[in-house]
Amino acid sequence: MTGYEDGVPGYLTFRVIPQEGPVAAFAEQEAWQARELYPDLNGLALAEFFYAKELDSGGWALSKHLSDAPQGARDSLGHHFRMRAARARDEGDERAHAEWTAAALRMDREVIDEVRVRGERFRIVRASRFLRTGPDGPEPPRPSDPDPAEAGEAHTLPSRIEGHVIDPRLGTGLADGLLRLDLLRFLGAVPGAPAGLREDALDAAERCPGGVLLPAVFMISERVDGRWQAFHPGASDDTPQGARDGLTTWLRVMAPFTLVMTDEDRAAYARAADLLDEQRCDDLVVDGRWFRVSRVERLVRLGPDGPEGPRPHDFDPDPPVAVQNERSADGGRWRAGDDGDGDDEDDEDLPNPVVEQQVRELQVLWEQELARRAAARERRADRRRGARGRTGPAEG
Repeated sequence: MTGYEDGVPGYLTFRVIPQEGPVAAFAEQEAWQARELYPDLNGLALAEFFYAKELDSGGWALSKHLSDAPQGARDSLGHHFRMRAARARDEGDERAHAEWTAAALRMDREVIDEVRVRGERFRIVRASRFLRTGPDGPEPPRPSDPDPAEAGEAHTLPSRIEGHVIDPRLGTGLADGLLRLDLLRFLGAVPGAPAGLREDALDAAERCPGGVLLPAVFMISERVDGRWQAFHPGASDDTPQGARDGLTTWLRVMAPFTLVMTDEDRAAYARAADLLDEQRCDDLVVDGRWFRVSRVERLVRLGPDGPEGPRPHDFDPDPPVAVQNERSADGGRWRAGDDGDGDDEDDEDLPNPVVEQQVRELQVLWEQELARRAAARERRADRRRGARGRTGPAEG
């Protein structure tokens, strides 16, 4: 048989290898089942953005900092440059300190999606997001998806994406290989999205015809008027428990703060949050609202020069931080009710009793939630201590 692999560009490589070990085999089986149970792929309007560093060995290593807009990733890269500058200063390398500091200051002022500093190449990387759906709605987490955190503690886990290498030469299972093909062919636009998004997608398919999958993330979907939609479109978590924790925080803190609720309503939402903590379920109905923890697939497109960066029509509302500060200084402090016509020069920054009351209310709700989490941690610790005592060696 003739081999053609030597003539295929690296960014178009699909390397399928057997998945060894019982866990990997189980995950592969689940991936095949998902293709049957949730056959439809739906693009999410908001992509995710990281900064990545090109590796001498090939591929690009992702940072753990993600954002739903390119500028958030640029800000994270600027912060990384500041940390490198501080390290160089501590090591007495003044030249390195000056170069890293200059790079950080440049990120503060310019919209930059690729930069090289001291021989290291960095890029803002775009990851498209997709939901699998079937007759019963979006795909929930799979049993093989890592989910080690206790309720309320998902934020303490290390990032699953930090240091993840984007390299099409790395092996994948057959199911994931087919998923890559499916997602690379996906050019659909979200209903109601700006027209430019489809043109961006067509252009990306031509410039970056290859791609790699990132580990799945998880979000909350809500069924509204007979259709499923993202509850917080830009939010996602490394684990199913992270998504549950976000929903319980909303039920206990933000819902009472933002919605008009009776005491009975608040109690019902709190009970629903308790149920979600206790049962770690993926579907929850409260006050007629149906929520689901949903599994999100992610794809980074690749071209001859590496991973895809931001697209022209991606959501990116904020300018670099130095530009924001200059605009704020030029225009004065923005206040609620300011129509931006510049005729409010005589207004004084007087305390607003309504705003102050709202801030206090939110602070009380959040402090109650933190106290509840601390008490839950202590109860779990007591149970673990009791279990160790019961299983310890018997005294003679």
